[in-house]
Amino acid sequence: MNITQEKTGELNALVTINIEAEDYREQVEKAIKSYSKKVRIPGFRPGMVPKGHIKKLYGKSILLEEINNLLSDSLNNYISENKLEILGQPLPKAADDKEFKWDFGEAFDFSYELGLAPDFDAKFSDKDKFTLYRVKADEETVNNRIKNLRRGYGKVSNPEESAEGDVINGVFTQLATDKTVMEEGIEAPGTLRLELVEDKKILKSLTGLKEGDEVDIDLHKAFKEDASHKISHLLNIEEDIAKDLKSEFRLKVKGINRMEEAELNEEFFKKVFPEGDVSTEEEMREKVAKEVEDVMGSHADNKLQSDIYAHALEKFKIELPDDFLQRWLKATNENIPDEQIEKEYPDFAKNLRLTLLENKILKESGVEVKSEDIIALAKEKIAAQFRMYSANMPLTDEQLSEYAVNFLQDRERANQLYEEIRSKTVFEQVKSQVKLNEKEISYKDFLELK
Repeated sequence: MNITQEKTGELNALVTINIEAEDYREQVEKAIKSYSKKVRIPGFRPGMVPKGHIKKLYGKSILLEEINNLLSDSLNNYISENKLEILGQPLPKAADDKEFKWDFGEAFDFSYELGLAPDFDAKFSDKDKFTLYRVKADEETVNNRIKNLRRGYGKVSNPEESAEGDVINGVFTQLATDKTVMEEGIEAPGTLRLELVEDKKILKSLTGLKEGDEVDIDLHKAFKEDASHKISHLLNIEEDIAKDLKSEFRLKVKGINRMEEAELNEEFFKKVFPEGDVSTEEEMREKVAKEVEDVMGSHADNKLQSDIYAHALEKFKIELPDDFLQRWLKATNENIPDEQIEKEYPDFAKNLRLTLLENKILKESGVEVKSEDIIALAKEKIAAQFRMYSANMPLTDEQLSEYAVNFLQDRERANQLYEEIRSKTVFEQVKSQVKLNEKEISYKDFLELK
């Protein structure tokens, strides 16, 4: 057997495998012998079918199977031994001037196209400058969070008249342009949360309503932000249908619900903060502010990571064998239209570049994701989940280990944890190399950043 490689481009190669009869003869003979013992053919005793008869009946299919196995093993070994970093999988290259007879003793030539991973520099320095935001919980954010907590632990009442923040239960009927009920139009029960209504004039028309009252409203104008999604939920219709609705709707009030906020007392503090470290409103505000800032700290890290990766893709110019990759995607996704693959390829290429970047950073840093790291993260997540439902009965380390082992039996979960640790490891490596300028910012201003 002879294997040769020819560079056909900066990131493309053609590997040709020449197979002679002596390369496959022994394996084919073994396969024929195995067939003769297993196959059942009328007129022959089990296990006594002559090899010549097997060869006559199944010879070509056996030869084809063994040649394929030999090709696969040889190509994979060649790639491994020559340390070729490939993208996707090798693509068989058809030869227009060759047609095999699949006879025993025949020599075969097969060629495969390879897409090669690029070699690039991925070094950061203090010349690469980024902003690390420290998000502070402003008073408005803390007040809104506390209000939601109080409403979550409050009681529902049924006032006679609606007010801002209430929930109106009613029936929505589609209207024609002349304000009459549309024939065969939409009529559906729905629950309208007034806190979602953004148009001030419409919101005012929805307050002071009583059971049995009717009011006409333009739902798209009422919601503005993400209106189609909200209307589809309100009327229980498809979002595409909601998007095209131009007519107004008549709401007939069937009932009003109001969530009365819980009082700030000892009972409330114990329910919301079972750890027992909050007993006053001031302590609650401090606790809520810290929780908000902890959550936003994670979002700030995500923004920093996004900024670094965007900068890296621009800086390092990671080239790809685009033509090969698109052909590979089409070959391995036959049911997906070519137009869709071409449309989605830029996102695929971007994600591939990020993966190559992370691989390069990990390789150069010499840091590896170890199995004990994955187990530790699994235990951390399981412990956090148990704290949510059973704060007063924490699991022992032995119990956590047992749960973690069972959790990681699911390969998809294990892969998710691996990717999470891998991404975090790369991020920490880059953070240690670049220049970070810390900047304090309010919660509201941070949300407006792009």
